[in-house]
Amino acid sequence: MSVRLMVVDDHRLLAEALASALKLRGHRVLAAAAPSGGAAELVISRAPEVCLLGTATPAEPGVFDPVVRIKREKPQIAVVVLGPVPSPRGIASAFAAGASGYVRHDERIEGVERAMVKARAGESAVAPQLLTQSFAELLNPAAEPDDEGARLLQMLTPREVEVLVRVAEGEDTRLIAAGMGIAPSTARTHVQRVLMKLGVGSRLEAAALAARTGLLDRAGGATP
Repeated sequence: MSVRLMVVDDHRLLAEALASALKLRGHRVLAAAAPSGGAAELVISRAPEVCLLGTATPAEPGVFDPVVRIKREKPQIAVVVLGPVPSPRGIASAFAAGASGYVRHDERIEGVERAMVKARAGESAVAPQLLTQSFAELLNPAAEPDDEGARLLQMLTPREVEVLVRVAEGEDTRLIAAGMGIAPSTARTHVQRVLMKLGVGSRLEAAALAARTGLLDRAGGATP
């Protein structure tokens, strides 16, 4: 059954890719947006049945303020958060703000679709294994958790970091070259090096990995 939805993510490439995949499966996508602010206003004005809200930092204070406002002004809109795992604090914060579901950033499209349908029906949408992982981390926290985002960022040169940010913003080789003042062939080389260092096979995979690990948020502070 078709769902009327919106996809909101700080990284436009991810939002548009997910929106396209859901359109192909027969859902009505009202918008795929990457707002620097005003996410709540955008969702409230469009009034979808379901809002898919992506975040790379679910444990940060205030990240779910848009959810609180959406549920206050349009309680009929079901919000499903797409975020990294494990993040027990993030999952708890999402549901406390009024979200109806929490799905891994790297979940298969079928899993996202099931969560959307359940959320629209008024049910909680969270995979049992996701809760198991989160509770396991709460009960047995790592003494020094591995910061994968920081580790990946250290593997890239400043030039490659800028390329990754532009890739995540959906820029093609021509735009990357123009924005950085380099030849298209040089831009292609940089992109290939980024993919190789991150161990992924496509630009979309690179953007997804960077968003999931928080690398893009760190990169934003490292680029001019």
